Amino acid sequence: MPEDIAVNPDLGVSPELAALIVLLAIGVVLGLLIFFWIISRFLVICTPNEVLVISGRSHRLPDGSTVGYKVLHGGRGFKLPIVEEVNRMDMRLIPVQVEVQNAYSKGGIPLMVHAIANVKVSSDEHLIRNAIERLLSMSPRQIGAVAQQTLEGVLREVVAELTPEEVNEDRLKFAETLVKHAKDDFDKLGLELDVLKVQSVTDEQSYLNNLGRARIARQIRDAQNAENAANQAIAEATATARQRAETAQKQAEAAVLTKRNQLRAELAGFEAEAKSIENEAEIAAQTARATAEQELQGLRSEFEKLRLECDVFLPAEAQRLAAEAAARGSAAPVLAQGTANAEALALVAQAWQGGGQDGRDLYVLQHLQKFVEAAVQRVESAQIGELMVVDGGDGASYTGAIASFPAAVAEVLAQTGRAIGVDIPALLASRKGAVR
Repeated sequence: MPEDIAVNPDLGVSPELAALIVLLAIGVVLGLLIFFWIISRFLVICTPNEVLVISGRSHRLPDGSTVGYKVLHGGRGFKLPIVEEVNRMDMRLIPVQVEVQNAYSKGGIPLMVHAIANVKVSSDEHLIRNAIERLLSMSPRQIGAVAQQTLEGVLREVVAELTPEEVNEDRLKFAETLVKHAKDDFDKLGLELDVLKVQSVTDEQSYLNNLGRARIARQIRDAQNAENAANQAIAEATATARQRAETAQKQAEAAVLTKRNQLRAELAGFEAEAKSIENEAEIAAQTARATAEQELQGLRSEFEKLRLECDVFLPAEAQRLAAEAAARGSAAPVLAQGTANAEALALVAQAWQGGGQDGRDLYVLQHLQKFVEAAVQRVESAQIGELMVVDGGDGASYTGAIASFPAAVAEVLAQTGRAIGVDIPALLASRKGAVR
């Protein structure tokens, strides 16, 4: 610290030092302000929706030509004060109303066309120089007026090349034609036609309205014709469908009737077959019953013959032999009578013994009726709760079931004969053969 500056131990800083610090701070602030002012005089900033034209010095273009300005589109740049000047061009959209009256079309019909367009300064590096040369320092309204006059002239040119029908019917094509014709003029001005829409096309002579009426009439006529054709097609389809439905219903009814007749015929056939089988079974039962009764009558006749033989012939023969023996005995002495009696008894025993099986057969034949009645009663005493007969269609099973009654009686007789040692069926068969 310099020796001439005294330090006050109570305050910490001397007044001279504090004044020096304040002066230094003021100097720094003034220096910064001067620096920023100088920078602001040199620095220019361009927003995205504008173009800066820095003129005053010569600049060489990429193609080798020289111009006296520099174009800055967005970002920042530097200019030399007094030497260079900065101008700004707005690149935002400019709405333009385009309305043309008495624009004669190709058919000589004057039309009134109303359209709306959006134009802007072109950002193309080649076209923007045309805009700088022609539109620099103009306001957006003035640029819109220039674009409107240009579009009106182009609109009249395009209308003159098209018929009213083409202008009114295909407005998209009309707008594209306008853009195509206006491109050269807008390129010269450095402008860009962003949007162009045709809003209305009219005429004082009502030519377009008449065209619309005729078209509407044709459309109404075509719609009526189409409706009539559709109604006729619907009527024809309905009639065809109704006819098909009726035909199908009749065919179905005929098929049902045929099936019913077939069913009735089959049922009648089944009933007739069942009736025939029932009749055949009944006839077979009656025939079997008659055959059994006939055989029973034959057996009864044979039994009667054997009974008569046993009751009449054999006793008479025995009596004759006994009478002869008695006669011989009465004529002989007592011993002879005893001998005769013994011989008579021996003869009788010999007769029964000699009879053998025949004697037993005679005994059976004498009591055959009782044996048959006992066998029939035994078979009739048997009760059958339910009998199922499965017939093959020829009635044999049913006939066999009916014919089982005589067979059962014969089986009982055969079992009775085997119990007493006599073959009753063989005995009856032999007797029947002897009678024949």
